[in-house]
Amino acid sequence: MSSAPSAFDRGHTDDLMSFLAASPTPYHAVANAAARLEKAGFRQVEETDPWDGTSGGKYVLRGGAIVAWYVPEGAAPHTPFRIAGAHTDSPNLRVKPQPDMAAHGWRQVAVEIYGGPLLNSWLDRDLGLAGRLVLRDGTTRLVNIDRPLLRVPQLAIHMDRSIYEKGLQLDKQKHMQPIWGLGDNVRDGDLISFLAEESGLPAGDVTGWDLMTHALEAPAYLGRDRELVAGPRMDNLLSVHAATAALAAVSGSDALPYIPVLAAFDHEENGSQADTGADGPLLGSVLERSVFARGGTYEDRARAFAGTICLSSDTGHAVHPNYAERHDPTHHPRVNGGPILKVNVNQRYATDGSGRAVFAAACERAGVPWQSFVSNNAMPCGTTIGPITAARHGIRTVDIGVAILSMHSARELCGADDPHLLANALVAFLTD
Repeated sequence: MSSAPSAFDRGHTDDLMSFLAASPTPYHAVANAAARLEKAGFRQVEETDPWDGTSGGKYVLRGGAIVAWYVPEGAAPHTPFRIAGAHTDSPNLRVKPQPDMAAHGWRQVAVEIYGGPLLNSWLDRDLGLAGRLVLRDGTTRLVNIDRPLLRVPQLAIHMDRSIYEKGLQLDKQKHMQPIWGLGDNVRDGDLISFLAEESGLPAGDVTGWDLMTHALEAPAYLGRDRELVAGPRMDNLLSVHAATAALAAVSGSDALPYIPVLAAFDHEENGSQADTGADGPLLGSVLERSVFARGGTYEDRARAFAGTICLSSDTGHAVHPNYAERHDPTHHPRVNGGPILKVNVNQRYATDGSGRAVFAAACERAGVPWQSFVSNNAMPCGTTIGPITAARHGIRTVDIGVAILSMHSARELCGADDPHLLANALVAFLTD
């Protein structure tokens, strides 16, 4: 068997940093992924249109989710899929339906906590605001105020010296509402009017919105030898970026034994139960329609799904030098040690022995080192889109990712080599 193309190096990590900076929300992330796929020859198809069985690259956008696939010339209707799965959302502060509020001379924006962020990491940071505006005619417009607009100010130590004994304690409702100006009067609609003006839209045209904060510090190399990368939303845009790059790299080949797929879902951080989440119908609908568009039957669909494998790629925990006792004593994944295989026998991850073999073969073919991750038995284990994908679609699924520090912080940390090692492993998986 020939070796997989080694397509990516540190240039991939440079590109990841640009992708992170340009993708403050899931909506921006899928738009940027789509633009990269368009350059590789993919074309968007609408879910409301009839689909044809032509070969080539296609993708579907729905909200903050994207599913893209490449059909090689002559692919049979029962050809199995190879899926690189990920999620586009990250924990943050999201704007409430009635955002305008004021208190004691400060104008504030009412926010709701999304997912499970490390709240302290959002304090005293200059924050931008981004998302999508929904217009009266049902169309959407992306918006990104990428300059200092908001701030969640921390209480001065002089006013709560007990923090030294009891630690920082934050009330999600009382302590996390950001300021964005001065004034005593609440002007209903002021924030949305401001965003409409920034977007060149009449304020009256905006009837809906999905908006969220983002930290403004740019991604950056870190350390004496620039061997680390600090940046926002690595959980899990690092995987979205790698999977997008891998799919673009393998497209154009008509010698593929599988149909390679990118499936990047929204709302993983709060359970995936959404029409754009892994627990929704999007992936299954796209795969089935691809089979049927190529003249397939239900029997072909069943055969294709039975031979399909998904690599669910999400960030995991690198061993923390200051909290090593929190990790399993025999599993200490290190940054720049290659992607991790995530295992949990209670099915918080979907990996089993056969999945391990699939992943090991892909890494070997790509010349990529890899590591194993399991949680300390005394600690609860997180989960991913992996078990959901396996259970909902009957698809063999393997959970993998990149080991990072500071997961769910406004700014996370990874090794500078791990992103391109993951992308190379995904190329091998999609083409094997």
